Amino acid sequence: MSLTDVVEDYLLGWVLLAVAVGVTLPEVAVVTRAATPILAVMVGSVSLTLSADRFRAIDPRPLTATLLAHLAMPIVAFGLARAFSLSPALTVGFVLLGAVTPELVTPTMTELAGGNTALSSVVLVVAGVGSTVVVPVATGLFAGGVTVETWPIVEQLLVAVVGPMALAIAVRARYPARVAAHEGDYPAVSAVMVVLIIGGVTGANAALLRSDYAAVALVGVGALALNGAGYGLGWLATTGSDRPVRIAGALSVGMRDFAVAAALVVTAGFPPDAALPAVVFGVVEMATSAGLARWL
Repeated sequence: MSLTDVVEDYLLGWVLLAVAVGVTLPEVAVVTRAATPILAVMVGSVSLTLSADRFRAIDPRPLTATLLAHLAMPIVAFGLARAFSLSPALTVGFVLLGAVTPELVTPTMTELAGGNTALSSVVLVVAGVGSTVVVPVATGLFAGGVTVETWPIVEQLLVAVVGPMALAIAVRARYPARVAAHEGDYPAVSAVMVVLIIGGVTGANAALLRSDYAAVALVGVGALALNGAGYGLGWLATTGSDRPVRIAGALSVGMRDFAVAAALVVTAGFPPDAALPAVVFGVVEMATSAGLARWL
């Protein structure tokens, strides 16, 4: 078994280990200082598997359906928060999770799961740019009309997603044979970056996770419900498409950028516990997406 196989086949185990290390050794939060370059490597690596032909081959119908399912997520998040009778601060946290861009590692997980990586990459970029409108509208409707600074979302998207993706695709187009020769290794590089990020984010929020076990458990159930609802919406929205497209749709809707949601809590001036849904959701989605990638 190669090192690449060890990383990809046991990604769920690596994610859980990273979470355990983050909780027990909060010092690993230092990793988050390099979050942007780590995300850039993550997206750039998996984007090396993409060619211009794969993007041109995307069917606009499942793309549109996936984006519409994505737009429904803030409503689903608000409904779940009300169903669990969560506090106003925790409700805000859930609404932000539903409104932000899909998780930056979605193309990585899609590739590992055998899905249509080009579709998930396009959804990530389009939904990410659209979140500059979706986030303020969602918070205005469901979070007391709070104005959210959206430039950090745009900046992160440009630096950590659009730039590395464009560069990787350009490199592949210029040197197709050389890049294709190592195509099987790129998803493993991205997977290592996923493990680093989840460990760092968990370490940064270790104290919050330890502060109230009952609240963490309740939020965990809600996060799992939101995550599962997103997978289901994405899968149903792409009914009639082939399996790789449906996998991309499910992951693109079910995975939410918890790091951006946590940052927006600070930007909007909400109390610290409003970040709890983002922290818990990050652990939940990484575990479930890694499990789905392994299963699929």
